[in-house]
Amino acid sequence: MFRSAIRFATIALALLPIAAASEPIKLKLSFFTSDRSVAYQAAVKPFVDAINHDGKDLLQIEVYLSGKLGKVQKELPQLVLNGEADIAFIVPGQNPERFRDNAAIELPGLFRDAREATLVHTRLAAAGALAGYEDFFVIGAYGTDPETIHSRKALASLADLKGQKIRTNNLIESLALARLGALPVVLAFNETSPAISSGMIDGATAPTAQLFDVGIGRLASYHYMLRTSTAPLTLMMSRRAFDRLPEDAKALIRKYSGEWTAARFAEAYEKFDKDALEQIKTDVRRTIVVPSAIDLKTAHAVFMSIRNDWAAASPQNRELLGQALTEISKLRADE
Repeated sequence: MFRSAIRFATIALALLPIAAASEPIKLKLSFFTSDRSVAYQAAVKPFVDAINHDGKDLLQIEVYLSGKLGKVQKELPQLVLNGEADIAFIVPGQNPERFRDNAAIELPGLFRDAREATLVHTRLAAAGALAGYEDFFVIGAYGTDPETIHSRKALASLADLKGQKIRTNNLIESLALARLGALPVVLAFNETSPAISSGMIDGATAPTAQLFDVGIGRLASYHYMLRTSTAPLTLMMSRRAFDRLPEDAKALIRKYSGEWTAARFAEAYEKFDKDALEQIKTDVRRTIVVPSAIDLKTAHAVFMSIRNDWAAASPQNRELLGQALTEISKLRADE
């Protein structure tokens, strides 16, 4: 009996390395807010579900929600590069010094919708055209619908923007709002509602689809539907960590990156946008204003001046704008 027990124990110990070898690789993904948010549902969830389904015995992704693995958006790129998270949902507008070419996606008045912004962002990233992306494997490069302006103060025209402190996603959008009379403040999305509640700011730019994600829609009841800048969004992994993965794991990640995730984001985002717009339209406590023809003309002139000034600042800027406009033309020609 004793010899049999020893034999079985020896066999079990011999099998341990085989069992360990069959364990899937686990990657940690940092997401700064709730899994109910539009960004999670449209960008993160389709990728995670696809990997965890197809990579059952090879690769699994563990999602850390609500900032449990990095709450401050500005710190997330370095968190990934340091290896504290393997993947993170990163907002490039919070790190303009690192992602310095992202103004090519942020220029106001450039895109009609999230689909255009997402596909152009995806293609510029895939072409290696955007500085700051080289240290990362870009799983997804997205763009929201052009952001509109939402305030707790009356907002019926461009004139009403004067003196209002408005949260923006990035420096380019801030420049546009400053030229239209507002006092812009670049602020992380998940820090916006507390800033409105405290009186630090009066309102925020935000895509209609994401108006209720972090409570902006609960606090702001005046909605001025001037379409400004897209907010670029990304799902990124450290290039070094990606390169260390076995080839079959890398192939799986590539399969569900790029244009695959872009298409799913654009489709889901369109639905979220329609639902949110219907929600604010049917709420009698809200005031929704479509800009007048005069205000649109004024805003368009400002947006074009910003675009022209940015393109004239360097040959690289001119090249990037040309690439973005070429991709937009291709997309519109295919409609």
